[in-house]
Amino acid sequence: MKSRKDLFLIIIVFILLILTIYTRFTGFHFIAVVEGHSMEPSLNTGDIVFIIPVKDPREISVGDVIVFKRPSGELIIHRVIDIKQIDGRYYYVTKGDNNFIPDPPNRPGEPGIDFDSVVGKVLSLNKDEVFKIPYIGIIPLIIS
Repeated sequence: MKSRKDLFLIIIVFILLILTIYTRFTGFHFIAVVEGHSMEPSLNTGDIVFIIPVKDPREISVGDVIVFKRPSGELIIHRVIDIKQIDGRYYYVTKGDNNFIPDPPNRPGEPGIDFDSVVGKVLSLNKDEVFKIPYIGIIPLIIS
């Protein structure tokens, strides 16, 4: 039984390594390490999540957890609580599960996070539960 656990761990580490290398060359983030308390209890600091690319704004629904980029370059992982479509453009009102108020938009006057700022959505098992690898990402957070 122990050898199966070891093999599983080796496979996970290998996949993470390949995704990290791919990210370096393409710039697309397939994995992210959660940092902060805004998504607790769904996500905790050090959890690793997998990001699915989104090509069409209609692929994102209320309840999905998305990754979006702030103008500063900071990546944010928060849940979509509302979607607004104005003049053919999609905007997502997002909020951390542990936050009291929604996130401000990237640009003043917009009703939410514009689709162009969305990096992707977090792989989820269902609307209420995201797929994560708990606490493994704490090592890179400690190092940085």
